[in-house]
Amino acid sequence: MDLLKLREHIDYIDKKIVDLYEERMEVSSQIADYKIATGKKVFDKERETEKIRTLKALSHNEFNSIGIEELFSLIMSTSRKLQYQKLTEKGASFRLPFIPLDGIDREGSRICYQGAEGAYSEAATKSFFGETANIFHVDTFRDAFASLEEGTADYAVLPIENSTAGIVSEIYDLLTEYECYIIGEEIIEIRHCLLGVPGAGIDDIQTVFSHPQALMQSQRFLSEYPMIRQIGMKNNAFAARKVAEEGDRTQAAIAGSYAAKVYGLDIIREGINQADHNSTRFIVVTGQKVFIRGAKKVSLCLEIPHEAGSLYHIMSHFIYNNLNMTKIESRPIEDRNWEYRFFIDFEGNLEDSAVKNALRGLREEARMMRILGNY
Repeated sequence: MDLLKLREHIDYIDKKIVDLYEERMEVSSQIADYKIATGKKVFDKERETEKIRTLKALSHNEFNSIGIEELFSLIMSTSRKLQYQKLTEKGASFRLPFIPLDGIDREGSRICYQGAEGAYSEAATKSFFGETANIFHVDTFRDAFASLEEGTADYAVLPIENSTAGIVSEIYDLLTEYECYIIGEEIIEIRHCLLGVPGAGIDDIQTVFSHPQALMQSQRFLSEYPMIRQIGMKNNAFAARKVAEEGDRTQAAIAGSYAAKVYGLDIIREGINQADHNSTRFIVVTGQKVFIRGAKKVSLCLEIPHEAGSLYHIMSHFIYNNLNMTKIESRPIEDRNWEYRFFIDFEGNLEDSAVKNALRGLREEARMMRILGNY
């Protein structure tokens, strides 16, 4: 047989496959109608596992057996998505206990941030809530979440990601530990400055204080002054406050220009971090299950079965519902070696039918799924 005839034979087989696929999907649609009428769940893992085992046994070699498992796993996944879609179209109940709001009360709320006065977190807080907002600071990220849980704060503003240093992993972990939800975000440009007491110059500086990350991001500048000792601190603003309080012209801090303004320090050098475009994304977190009408981004976390193909099938819910996933991160699950919790951001609103459809499928097929916010 020549190649042309082989291709014609493939075309003939493919047409039969398409016809059989459409016939199968029509039956799946009827199954969806039955499940809507009876309240039966779409995803039956035991049934699907047994079905694939039976189909694999019909194959004639190991290679085909693996291919049949992959093929029918995909077909069954597509069938479930059709059923989820019909459930949504028919108005089958899918509870999303989030209350839509018209806006955030920026004047009547108490807002906390981690760090000290002059921190980038304070700048982000005032940028989002306004200069006259009722704000206070706490020592740790955990303290901020505790303030929301206890009701001493209505909102907390927390850094979650830096464009050069990556994610703030502790924030991701705390979001899963506390019943708190993201309602907004603010992006602040990070422009490190070398700050000293009034009148101090670069030749006076013998010691510089800052957060280890800021020291790292300023290494190109600091390498020009190897005689300057570098000391890490918990927060850039703490470093600026220390220099201001001690009044020693041999000491300097690396922090933002906002800190210089707060503590009355001179900017000896501006923009000393080597990245030209460095910014930090802050999230606004609340203890209430609420979101602003018209919100454009959904964040969620989920755990999936620790088996081949599980992440692929989870991701397919975004593809089939035409949702643009903008971010995915993973964090190890405590006390479960080599298992991970995934954090996903995607474009959409909790009131959109496509979002509801995707979330329905994720909730049924993931081991755990939790919406972290819509903002």
